[in-house]
Amino acid sequence: MNLAEKLVRPATLADLDELPPDWRGEIIDGTLYAFPRPRFVHANIEGLITADLKNPYQRGKGGPGGWWILPEPGIRLDRAPEISPDVAGWRRARMPRPPRTGEPIRLVPDWACEILSPRTAGYDNLVKRRFYAEIGVPHLWYVDPARRTLLVSQLENGRWIELGLHGRDEKVRAAPFEDVEIDLAEWWEGLDEDEDEEA
Repeated sequence: MNLAEKLVRPATLADLDELPPDWRGEIIDGTLYAFPRPRFVHANIEGLITADLKNPYQRGKGGPGGWWILPEPGIRLDRAPEISPDVAGWRRARMPRPPRTGEPIRLVPDWACEILSPRTAGYDNLVKRRFYAEIGVPHLWYVDPARRTLLVSQLENGRWIELGLHGRDEKVRAAPFEDVEIDLAEWWEGLDEDEDEEA
């Protein structure tokens, strides 16, 4: 299956249901984008990012609270019947309560984070980055395990402004989460220096 599955009609949620169980997909502007589920490196980094932010920003332990932080949330928007950033966050001022059980989130996130892999880097950098700008996601992080970097961007007048590219062993306070210092070295736990596994 290609990364962008070409259909003669706009893709629907039924097309997602037909994907193999070890694949996941998103639909943006009628196109189904499908790819194998993440492997260990990707899943581990996703969990560490979520952990670094959930206590201070969702639970208010060691930080200001005021957010919902979720790994791989199911989001349903007008142009995207299914989209799921690797990690995303919503300010509680905009989403005071979570959706009812079983309901998708129908609100654009205030922050999204994508973890790049050889399989999805093109999609994340071209399709999703552009889409996030068009729907007005204010803050975007791209984590690149192969390069051990965090790219922090902010949306201004419909364009991404790079606030910083941080590397390997840096301790950072990255927008919109400047209240808490994050040790990037901890994210690369389990990666060998010559890591070549597809994340």
